[in-house]
Amino acid sequence: MEDEYPTQEELIKIETWDYKDDFEGLGEFVCNLWHFPDWADFKDWTKDEYGREYRELRLATAGWSGNESIVSALHENRMFSMLCWQSSHRGGLHIYHIPKLLRTDSSSKST
Repeated sequence: MEDEYPTQEELIKIETWDYKDDFEGLGEFVCNLWHFPDWADFKDWTKDEYGREYRELRLATAGWSGNESIVSALHENRMFSMLCWQSSHRGGLHIYHIPKLLRTDSSSKST
């Protein structure tokens, strides 16, 4: 981060982060970039009303342009937006639910 603003490379990394590379890692990456770190909250695993596990990522931009750039990059990541976006609120609050993705281990498949 130059002058605490996210670099172009960091924003591109957010925009192109692949869900196969774990969106939980993306949430952690964003929290580490966030200016005013107390305004980025990445909660522990919980379950929704259907029993699906997720981690809630709550980001409040505080109107700071660097944080706004990070949120814009998250929304440019189409898969992240489709799978994780929950709501955006006046004042710069953005809420995402990052689901626990089931992975299949190729070694556990029968041959």
